[in-house]
Amino acid sequence: MGKTELQGRQRSMAPTKKGKRKKAGKQNRKTAPDDELHRKTMLEVDTLKQHLVLQRDIARRAMSDSERLKQRLADLEEELERAQGDKKDIYEEMIRQYQHLQRQTETQIQRLETENRNLQEKLAACQEEAQQSRADRAEILEEKHTTLAEMQHKMDQMETEYEKILHASLDRVVSKLQTAKISWEKEATAIHLEYKDQLKEFGLNPLEF
Repeated sequence: MGKTELQGRQRSMAPTKKGKRKKAGKQNRKTAPDDELHRKTMLEVDTLKQHLVLQRDIARRAMSDSERLKQRLADLEEELERAQGDKKDIYEEMIRQYQHLQRQTETQIQRLETENRNLQEKLAACQEEAQQSRADRAEILEEKHTTLAEMQHKMDQMETEYEKILHASLDRVVSKLQTAKISWEKEATAIHLEYKDQLKEFGLNPLEF
């Protein structure tokens, strides 16, 4: 019951004559419980309003904490993307170095193959000349054997040189790949531990990501 309505009822029920004074006294006693009920109702409303304000404040703080956490997670994701980009750069540099060494090796192999082909052609020419010359057979045969021996020796040297170049190139590639792998693994481990500690600071379980 509103305060204005209660006052209106009290005015309308006010005594107009002395003969009605007893009836007005009974009405005042009846209105007293209504005032108490109104006071309790208003107290409960104030309590509920305070509780609602408190709940709204808690909700605002929770939303603010949530936004800060989302921003931190976004920063961590950005750092992770940069780390992955660095890993990609390292991998591309390894590929570039490997391709450069591969081109150098192929060039050396082509040069050795050309020299070997030229020597084989010369050897074939010497053999043909030896077959065509019978008058000086003995001398030509001796010269041919000497030439063959020299060519065979040079071919053996070339083959040895080729094997050394090939093994040296492969050893350099393997060494560089191993060095890059160790460096990346250390960097990846450090980044992983850093992200793990940061997630723990926010009360997050790293195993859930």
